[in-house]
Amino acid sequence: MKVIGGAVAGVLGLILLIVIGIAVLVVEDDEAAVDATNGGSGLQGVPAEFRKWILKADADCKEPPMTPALLAAQLYQESKFKTSVAEATSSVGAQGPAQFMPGTWATWGRDDDGNGRNSPWDVGDAVMAQGRMMCSLLRQAAASGYPGGPRALALAGYNAGWGRVQQYRGVPPKSFAGGETYNYVQLILSSMTRFQGPDLVPVSFSGSGPGPSALRRASTELGVKYSYGGGTPSGPSTGFCDGVNGYLNGRCDASRTEGWDCSSLVQYAYWPSIKLPRTASAQYSATSHRPIARGDLKQGDLLFWSNSSGFIYHVAIYAGDGTVLHAPRTGKTVSLQPMASAMPAGDYLGATRP
Repeated sequence: MKVIGGAVAGVLGLILLIVIGIAVLVVEDDEAAVDATNGGSGLQGVPAEFRKWILKADADCKEPPMTPALLAAQLYQESKFKTSVAEATSSVGAQGPAQFMPGTWATWGRDDDGNGRNSPWDVGDAVMAQGRMMCSLLRQAAASGYPGGPRALALAGYNAGWGRVQQYRGVPPKSFAGGETYNYVQLILSSMTRFQGPDLVPVSFSGSGPGPSALRRASTELGVKYSYGGGTPSGPSTGFCDGVNGYLNGRCDASRTEGWDCSSLVQYAYWPSIKLPRTASAQYSATSHRPIARGDLKQGDLLFWSNSSGFIYHVAIYAGDGTVLHAPRTGKTVSLQPMASAMPAGDYLGATRP
């Protein structure tokens, strides 16, 4: 963000502001496409340290146009998710992954991550401040009646200041600031689909207890990539290839992909209230004393599949209504699927309750 307040805005507002590390792409003028991306509640393709804060910032904003993909695409355009002073300081002094000017940070910044400091360089503080400011701008945009759609107007306000949106009664044209704001808006809206994952499971599940709590925690990882051997109780991580598993198109995908495999996602979901072991086979052994019939499945129950030799190769979390939440295999992402088609039906071993 390159929002500059007061008299300084009158001078610097016309400067072509450089988006850190990203060449400004000139997009063909297409007013009808400015706010055509609908988006949804899913998220994918973002660094792990940003993910929970993007989802929280989205959840805290009640404006319908706000989505995780919108915030993610904006962060990518601002800084490519960079967090160092060297990589995330602009030529005009904007700071951190969400690119706040100091004066604007004074309005929106808080110590959201609870580490004792209020800093635009802290991922949690920066993303939550971005979310608060965008939420406010979306409300202003909806009430303004200006053309272009609330997302486009809010993005323009974030980049150039709401005063410029009022001045032009819409997104500033290409003639303003060398087209920087116009292109900023177009690029973010057009790149939202890159970060749009499957719709998230609703955060409120019926009942309480370990199962629904585990499912809520696992649902925050929807859209994160599968990585064989990856994932720990602390979050997603790169994995490894073992000669058979972890490969994609002949290359070891796991060693360069930060994500989850089926059992690490389950372990993470229940941690630390229930400290399940790491592998699907070990998780079955640890919970098999509480078998659950198909007709008695509840949210959070664990479902297992095994091959003809009896090796348990997959585990998933029952999500209700005949669906499971799981990390399927290399090349896929954490997703919701019908239980009947999540894995070969003949391999279904049974279910347990941790």
